[in-house]
Amino acid sequence: MQTKSKLLLTVALMLLTLSAATIINVSLNFRDYSIQNAVDKAYLSATLVRDGLTAHMVSGTMNKREYFLEQISKNDNIKSVWISRGESVSKQYGNGFSTESPRDSIDEKVLESGTAIQKIIENTQMSLLRVTIPYKIDPKISNLDCLSCHDAQRGDTLGSVSMEFDISGMRNTGLLTIFKILGINILFLIIVLFLINRYATPYMQLFSSLQDGITKASHGDFTHKFLSNVGGDAQKVISQLNTLFAKMQETFGEIRYNLGTFIPKGHVSSNDPLYEAKTIIGELSDIYKFKKTIEHDSSKDMVFQRITDLLKTKYALNNFTFYEVNNILAQRTLIYSSDMGTICHDYVDKDAKQCRAHRTNIDVISSEFINLCQTCNAKELKYTCIPFNINNDSSIILSITSETEDEQNKVNSKIASIRNYLEAAKPVIESKILMDKLRDTSLRDGMTGLYNRRFLEEFIDKVMNQVKREKETYSVMMLDVDWFKMVNDTYGHDIGDKVIVEIGKVLKENIRSADLAIRYGGEEFVVLLHNASDEGTLEVAKKIHSAFGNLIFEVGAGESMQKTMSIGIAKFPHDGDTIWKCIKFADTALYVAKTTGRNKIVDYLKEMSESEATR
Repeated sequence: MQTKSKLLLTVALMLLTLSAATIINVSLNFRDYSIQNAVDKAYLSATLVRDGLTAHMVSGTMNKREYFLEQISKNDNIKSVWISRGESVSKQYGNGFSTESPRDSIDEKVLESGTAIQKIIENTQMSLLRVTIPYKIDPKISNLDCLSCHDAQRGDTLGSVSMEFDISGMRNTGLLTIFKILGINILFLIIVLFLINRYATPYMQLFSSLQDGITKASHGDFTHKFLSNVGGDAQKVISQLNTLFAKMQETFGEIRYNLGTFIPKGHVSSNDPLYEAKTIIGELSDIYKFKKTIEHDSSKDMVFQRITDLLKTKYALNNFTFYEVNNILAQRTLIYSSDMGTICHDYVDKDAKQCRAHRTNIDVISSEFINLCQTCNAKELKYTCIPFNINNDSSIILSITSETEDEQNKVNSKIASIRNYLEAAKPVIESKILMDKLRDTSLRDGMTGLYNRRFLEEFIDKVMNQVKREKETYSVMMLDVDWFKMVNDTYGHDIGDKVIVEIGKVLKENIRSADLAIRYGGEEFVVLLHNASDEGTLEVAKKIHSAFGNLIFEVGAGESMQKTMSIGIAKFPHDGDTIWKCIKFADTALYVAKTTGRNKIVDYLKEMSESEATR
């Protein structure tokens, strides 16, 4: 209703201003008119008095002039009348009656200048109009020859006639008129305000209701009911607005509920549901774009790189560490670490259960308790560790450090949003892990768990250029079980399979993580030793040869057997300019070992390729 009050106040001020202007204008005009009317009458009366005195002079009854003036002064409007003799008349005829001398400066000015003077004298009791006119020798005024009686010249002032008129009635009449006008204006103002209040109130109520509804709607609240006493088309509009708001409330309520299934409640710190919906929809849009992008990434590592870039750019995180955790082995692998480095002790990587965030699967925020995570080495830094499960086998941990509590609070406010992106990435990462497993399965031998020949082909094609560029070396060993066919023929394929499995174990136990062991086919195996010296290569070959030779295989019926193997060795790039050539040369050396007695280790020599028997 504030608008209504403003409207009424504005109209009242405008009408009051108009009334004041009207009263002032009327007052001034009435005063000017009244005064001018009084002045005209005063001049007329003064002229009549002057002409009457002239008549007395002509008729010789000038000595009766006091009686004449006295009778004139008895008029209700005339306060007093007197005449003043000019200097020439006083010299010629004397000073006359005592009342005929100039009474004040006005009489003197009129006698001196020959110009009429009028003056209004006002006080609290009355208002007087003083008029003094000259009595001059002027044929335009009178046809008489004044010079025949007066010793004077034409244009001289013989005297003056002064009259005072009581014009208090005029002032009172003016004031009464003003009060009447004021009363009429006030009455008109009251009537106008009453009519405006009566007819404008419903519209003001409608306007106020519209304001309230729009204000609520701007904050996402469409529950407002519009009410109005206005009829006609306005009532139709009100009905339509109520129907529209009801539909919007129902629709918007569903939108908010549906959005809540994608984004956790409280993610957006705002009391404005429209702003909240806008923010959530924007977040969903960004998450959708992010998910569509990582779905086309070729590997899990590339997805992790996307997440790292997101944390740097969108969330402006400068100091954080990103881990992947193998839940089965309870081991962590560092994916990314900023310049500040990890805040965890090294032993946590080998035993991920030492990490409080991973063990509890709860966000660890250092401000919640003193020295909250016992395995953390953050010192003076604040830290927030966020665990996130991908599946039963894999999870990730994000560890964020801050220098101040305010910084940490800002980080904590972003956790929900970060989790939204991780949630979107979860199925993609899980898919990439599954694809890696499938690919790894396709590249591994199912019996021994070693890589197969297909992996060897991909590996060589991928690293060949790098090996040449970095001038790396590989020692290639080709291994074969002596008289393996006899094992299958004598004891059956089950026993043969056991031999193959044990070879796989021996190879795994006797090579480094940088080396590769591959089941090349049947009972043939290839081992690639990365940057190994000649002495180191021979040492590994002897360990494998000895370990396998010491194995005892139970073949049933209380019997057992032992087997030996032959090993051929070639070195890249010493023996060949490609690893494939070296594999061929190692096979040549193996052939030589087989044909020269078996159960031995033979290094490739160039002469072997030149021999007819080994080509």
